[in-house]
Amino acid sequence: MTAVRAEATERTPRHGYALRRAGGLLLAAAALAVMALLSLAVGAKSIGFGAVFDALAHHGGGPDDVVVRSLRLPRTLLGICVGAALGLAGVLMQGLTRNPLADPGLLGINSGAAAAIVAGIGFFGLGSPGQYVWFSLAGAAVTAVVVYLVGSGGRAGATPVRLVLAGTAVAAALTAFVQTMLLLSPQVFDQYRFWQLGSLAGRDLGVLGRLLPFLAAGAVLALALARPLNAIVLGDDAGRALGVHLGRTRALGALAITLLCGAATAAAGPLVFIGLAMPYIARALVGPDHRWLLPYSAVLSPVLLLAADVLGRIVAPPGELQVGLVVAFLGAPVFIGLVLRKRAAA
Repeated sequence: MTAVRAEATERTPRHGYALRRAGGLLLAAAALAVMALLSLAVGAKSIGFGAVFDALAHHGGGPDDVVVRSLRLPRTLLGICVGAALGLAGVLMQGLTRNPLADPGLLGINSGAAAAIVAGIGFFGLGSPGQYVWFSLAGAAVTAVVVYLVGSGGRAGATPVRLVLAGTAVAAALTAFVQTMLLLSPQVFDQYRFWQLGSLAGRDLGVLGRLLPFLAAGAVLALALARPLNAIVLGDDAGRALGVHLGRTRALGALAITLLCGAATAAAGPLVFIGLAMPYIARALVGPDHRWLLPYSAVLSPVLLLAADVLGRIVAPPGELQVGLVVAFLGAPVFIGLVLRKRAAA
């Protein structure tokens, strides 16, 4: 009887913990739904919520229906998918490197995607975001393989420090290539500079359809790595003791980051701070358990991205600011605060 009572007492706090986390996740999902509705309603032409629902349910062909279904719905869905992808990639990057200030760009994946797009514009005449997709994914994939091969050389294998150093070196080389191409070709510069700022506008559902399989595969792989990541953050020795295959986990994590960041960067450009700030905020809410940290980041990151996109539409009417600029303005103070907090703790 005593053992039964002890087991019940131990189960109750765990059950309450899970309920609180599940309730918080539902609130985050509700916030995402509200922000998605605002994204459909707010813009140069404000549309009432009733008209938004009517346009989604019954396509009558009126001006409001065209704005909602043809312009804002693809933009909103893309923002949700891109935000979730960057949030998941940020959690993976921070878990694999055991650095809460790590960013997916540390592996050079964003630089690889940018270099491939610049090469596509300069050598193959690419001119639209829909054409950037395959080049961005290919550049991200090749860069991830090169970084992993360089970082896994030697006896120590692919340690977090070696991967970051390899990613930094490869990113520096790719950045030099990008800058050279921009200096040599004004046409490449004109097209690349708009993509580089980051934007959700001008993308149709076809772009999202081409990217969705890669985003879904990366998301499933990221969520499947939750338990191994919980062991890895304790250290390599503790991870091995808990039965985690470190090399395989890091390779799969790099693959997931490549799929998520490559697809998101192809669609919206190199958006900064999303993969850094939101996982940190989610960690403050639910702690270091990746079984909760990954879904929280996947839901909260699109909230920030859509909020930045909506804010960019209303601050400079009748025009708008690209979402990459707004995210940078919002994320820079957060990043400075995180650095100062870490320095004070040290």
